Amino acid sequence: MHFVRYQSSDGRPVVGVRSGDTVAPLEGIASMAELLRLPLADLEAAAGKTGTAISVDGLKWLPPIDGRGEVWCAGVTYERSRGARMEESTEESVYDKVYTADRPELFQKAPAWRVVTDGEPVGIRVDSGHDVPEPELAVVANSHGEIVGYTICNDMSSRSIEGENPLYVPQAKLFAGGCALATGIRPVWQVANAKELTVGLVIRRGGDDIFTETTSTAKLVRELQDLIDVLFVPNDFPDGVILATGTGIVPEFALRLQEGDVITITIDQLGTLTNTVATGREPFAFLAEQNFEEKR
Repeated sequence: MHFVRYQSSDGRPVVGVRSGDTVAPLEGIASMAELLRLPLADLEAAAGKTGTAISVDGLKWLPPIDGRGEVWCAGVTYERSRGARMEESTEESVYDKVYTADRPELFQKAPAWRVVTDGEPVGIRVDSGHDVPEPELAVVANSHGEIVGYTICNDMSSRSIEGENPLYVPQAKLFAGGCALATGIRPVWQVANAKELTVGLVIRRGGDDIFTETTSTAKLVRELQDLIDVLFVPNDFPDGVILATGTGIVPEFALRLQEGDVITITIDQLGTLTNTVATGREPFAFLAEQNFEEKR
């Protein structure tokens, strides 16, 4: 099962539980924010209270985050990520130090309204020149700092901008279409061990696979709850938070995303996230123009 958001026939966002080819609305839960305000025990109880199930055919899926929800990211949590960022950077030692430091690298990626989901475009900056997807296990925490589920994140990144100077990380990471989440959140009680999951990335161009690689979350050097605990020390997340935990897959330096490339990320037990690359701000104008109450 997965917690999902979808659009009803009258345009309203609905929070529900998807099981296979059907989805049922959660009773008494009007938003994902409301669900993520609950303590874990109450959230699990709420998952069992659903209305009439309907077929998923033809439904429009929405990102599994709303309200004051935020997406954050952890960086340099895999050895492969450390090596890639040292390779591209003029300040190599910065990444080597953070990999072994007590304090993880954490940064805000996107508020709920900037997030795209499966089937929607992801973006690359017009002023970059070297952009890559970063497939990541994303941890979902409620407002109490408890891990309640997992999903998939594509943390789109500009290697060229970050490589110029580590202080440019916000520009390399925060831009239109820079954050995609899969449509569903798999509850924590249905995943036996989130650090034993296979992560796969495929990039297709013109119908051909130009990059394919897999890794395992077992290579993640940080403990998931530790990352959440550090995130909650200085911050409140009244509507919950989603933390992407870093990537263990980085395409070779010669590969640069192009408009029209199709990116597919899979994670065992969680599902698939597929997006097509678009360039610049214009393809994401719908995020700023949408009616939040009715559409997202």
